[in-house]
Amino acid sequence: MSAPEAEFTQWLLARGLLTPAQLRVVQAEQQATGVALDTLLLRLGFVSAAALQQRPVSTAVPVLGALRRQVADPRLLALLPRELAIRHAAFPLAFDADSGTLDLAMSRPHDNVALAHIRQQGGARCRQLRTHQAAAADIAQAIGRAYGHAAAVDDALRALDGASAEVIGRAPVDGNPVVQLVDSLIADAAARDASDIHLEPEQTFVRIRYRLDGVMQLFRTLDKRHWPAMLTRLKILSGMNIAETRAPQDGRFSQSPDGRRLDVRAATQPTLHGENLVLRLLDRQREYLSLDGLGLPDAQQALLRALSARPAGILLVTGPTGSGKTTTLYAVLSLLDSTALNIMTLEDPVEYPMPGIRQTSITDNVKLDFASGIRSLMRQDPDAILVGEIRDADTAAMAFRAAMTGHQVFATLHAPTALGVLPRLLDLGVCRDTLVGNVSGILGQRLVRRLCPHCRQADRPDAGERRLLGVSDGEICLYRPRGCEACLGSGYRGRFMVAELLRIDADIDAAIGRHDDPASLRRLAKARGFSELAEQGCARVLAGDTSLEEIIRTIDLSERR
Repeated sequence: MSAPEAEFTQWLLARGLLTPAQLRVVQAEQQATGVALDTLLLRLGFVSAAALQQRPVSTAVPVLGALRRQVADPRLLALLPRELAIRHAAFPLAFDADSGTLDLAMSRPHDNVALAHIRQQGGARCRQLRTHQAAAADIAQAIGRAYGHAAAVDDALRALDGASAEVIGRAPVDGNPVVQLVDSLIADAAARDASDIHLEPEQTFVRIRYRLDGVMQLFRTLDKRHWPAMLTRLKILSGMNIAETRAPQDGRFSQSPDGRRLDVRAATQPTLHGENLVLRLLDRQREYLSLDGLGLPDAQQALLRALSARPAGILLVTGPTGSGKTTTLYAVLSLLDSTALNIMTLEDPVEYPMPGIRQTSITDNVKLDFASGIRSLMRQDPDAILVGEIRDADTAAMAFRAAMTGHQVFATLHAPTALGVLPRLLDLGVCRDTLVGNVSGILGQRLVRRLCPHCRQADRPDAGERRLLGVSDGEICLYRPRGCEACLGSGYRGRFMVAELLRIDADIDAAIGRHDDPASLRRLAKARGFSELAEQGCARVLAGDTSLEEIIRTIDLSERR
C-alpha cells in the first residue's frame, strides 16, 4: 500500500467510513491481487463513490491529477491507443519501466476482457496492470484533451475566426483551417462512436449534431459564414458537384482518424436556409458481433440458430433504419461454416469485412443493383447469399428465386413488425404460392438504450404504466433514468436489441395459402409461442434493463393502452 493510500485509509477510519475489519479485508485482497485501493473499496462496497470524491487532495492516488493534466506524455499514450482507451473507458496514468507496471484509470476496472485487450496492446513491456477507479466523464474528458480531437475542433474554429474572407473562401487545401475543421469533426464523432453527423444550417448559424446511441445530441454551433467553405470541402471529398445547390446529392469518401478506417456516406438536401448535410460513419475495423453478442433471450437465440441451419429458404430481418439489421445478419452468417460453404453478400455498402466470405458493394457506376447482383451471384455457385435490402419487386423476385432453387438467403426488409413483412412482400409482387414453403423465419428488431447501472432510479409505476406493462396487481419496481457522470447525464449507457422472432411452420404456411386475414395469422402465431416486440420490450423494463419511456420511444405500445 502506497503512502497516499495509507493516509487515505486513516482518513476513512477517523470518520467512521471504514472499519478496522474492513481494512484488513482490503489489505489482504490488495496483497493478493495488486488492485488499487480505491477500486477495491468500491468493488467490495465498503466506500461510496461520493466518499472517494471528498477525499483530501494530499491523500489521493494521482488519478484525478493525471486525468486533468493538460499535457500528456506521448510515450505513455503510445501504450494505449485512443481507440482502446475510448472503447474500454481507460486512461494511462503512469508507467514503471523497471517493473513493467502500467497504472490505468478505468470506469470499469473489474472488466477482465478490457484488461486483457490492454495488456496485449502493451506488449512485452507491459507485464502488469494496476487499475484505479475513476468516473467515466473524467476519463472521457482526459481522452479528449490528451488525444486531441475535441481540442482540434476548437483550434480549427479559432483559426477560421481569425482567417480572412479570402482564405475562408478559396478552395480548401492541406493546412487550410477548413480542412482541419472537417477532419477534426469526423475524428471527434468517430471517437464518440457516433453513427451520424448532422450539419444543419439555420438563418444565422449552423447546428452540428451527432447521433449517439440512436438519439440526436447537440455538439456545437458554427458561425454560418464558415459554412460555404466547409460544405465545399465535404462535397469535394464526397465526389459531388460543388456547383449544384438546388438538387439533393449523394457521395462517399474514406478517412483514417487514429488509424481506424472510416467509410463516410454523405447526403445533401436543399432547405430553406441552405444545404443540409448528413454524414453516416461506418467503421471498417469494428468487429461484427457473434450471435451470443446480440443479447437475445436463450429461446430466441436457439430458434435463430435452428432457422439458420436450414439448407434452403429465406430468413428475413426487419426494423427501422439504424436498428442493427445488418449486424444481426452478420451474426447469423458467423454461424455458417465458411470453409465448407460458398457464402456471398450484396450490400450497400459493405459495412464489416468478414474473412472467408465474398462481399460485394452495390454501385451505381456500373449499374449493379440488388436484383442484377443476385442474378450475377447465382452464377457463382453460392450456398448462402446475404442481400442487404429487398427494396423493390425485382429484388424480391430474385431473392425468392434463389431460395426456391436450394440456396440459403438472408435479407432485410422494411416493415413495421415481423407479421407486417408478409403483406409487404405481397405488395412487392411476391405471390402467396411463392411465400408458402420458402420463408423460414422473420425477425423484427429494435435497438433500445440500456439504463445506466450507476444512477438508475427505482420507482413505483402508476395505473397507466401498470396497464402498459400488463401487470394489474402485485408489487413491481420500475427503473427510470436519472443521469450521472458515468453516463454524461443521459441516464443511459449503450444499447441492446429487443426482438420478435416468428418461425414460419407448416400451420402458418397453410394459413398464408388460405388467405387468412392478418388478425387470424397473429392469433395463430401467438398460439404457437410467438412473442411480440411489445411483450419483449415490457419484459426488459420489468427486468430493470431499460425504462418504460425508452420502450415507448422505440416500440408501438398503443394496443396495450
